[in-house]
Amino acid sequence: MDFTPVLWGILLLVFIDGRSSAIKWLSIADVGKNLSWNKTSSCRKVSGFVPGQTQLCRRTLEVMPAVEYAAEAARKTCQEQFGNRRWNCSSIKKAPHFMNDLEKGTKEAAYVHALSSAALVHTVARACAAGYLKACSCARKPGEKPDGNYTWGGCGDNVKFGLEFGTGFADAPMMKRKRSHTQTLMNLHNSGAGRLAVQNTMTTKCKCHGVSGSCNVKTCWKSLADLTEISHELAEKYSYAIKMVKRKIGTRQQLVPEDRRSRRHNSGDLIFVDKSPDYCIVNNRKGSYGTTGRLCNKTSVGPDSCQTMCCGRGHNDFTTTVTERCNCKYHWCCYVTCDECTRTEVKSMCK
Repeated sequence: MDFTPVLWGILLLVFIDGRSSAIKWLSIADVGKNLSWNKTSSCRKVSGFVPGQTQLCRRTLEVMPAVEYAAEAARKTCQEQFGNRRWNCSSIKKAPHFMNDLEKGTKEAAYVHALSSAALVHTVARACAAGYLKACSCARKPGEKPDGNYTWGGCGDNVKFGLEFGTGFADAPMMKRKRSHTQTLMNLHNSGAGRLAVQNTMTTKCKCHGVSGSCNVKTCWKSLADLTEISHELAEKYSYAIKMVKRKIGTRQQLVPEDRRSRRHNSGDLIFVDKSPDYCIVNNRKGSYGTTGRLCNKTSVGPDSCQTMCCGRGHNDFTTTVTERCNCKYHWCCYVTCDECTRTEVKSMCK
């Protein structure tokens, strides 16, 4: 079944504000665990869905477990990527009731919009190739002619279907007849940047065929990189995100770099419109949890260093006892025995 007409038909029906609601669908990671995805009534129970997403949910119920998985993957990956920084992405778990770190047009919101969009495409494309969805299957063979001694085969990740569904679902909250709201323009751009990162990290994987592993012939297919690799690429772009302002150019409102001397941005860059706080102290209005009580690394020179993490307030050292398996031995056949060893670690915590 071709969902493309359905997707665009639904997008044309959505006329709501496109600010943080664009990622409120991440709440499905929590509520989805208690829902049955063979009933259309379940779609109304996800409070983070906008009307367009609810309609798409009803029409494509079989894809919803993949959407749920994508939301959980985005949350987990974001927290792993930023776990050792002042802003540690912990607020992503508050969906659909975000704080201002993700409600406003910050660099952090830019990253989460891009990552969640990427996770959606990634998960759906993989689900197609794994045979979990009736609506899609393996990707078509690439149009480019193979070089050398290989042929296109295998079951490639169906990025085409992932992009079609992911665009329709992730961008639904932002599609309006008059898309001139500054943050809407920002969110649309970053959502697209996330999808582009998925496409840019695709690789060619091959399997050898031949006598005694001679690899006379190889069968190859296009495969997506792990979401962790994609999130790392987006984190690099986060570090160099470009601050934008809205200006009228011709008859259209467009975002342009605030600093006219700044390099020109492209579709793969992350952009933001609101300056972030430093996240050093608790400030609920700005969406900052502060770093008091956070662990830091006093030997590091990176963002997890005590100097950076503790914002110059200093840190306290404390000792903790760690118990772990050690001296493991393999016994024929077939089990392993281990001792339990304890060691003392010195850790540092921000004041």
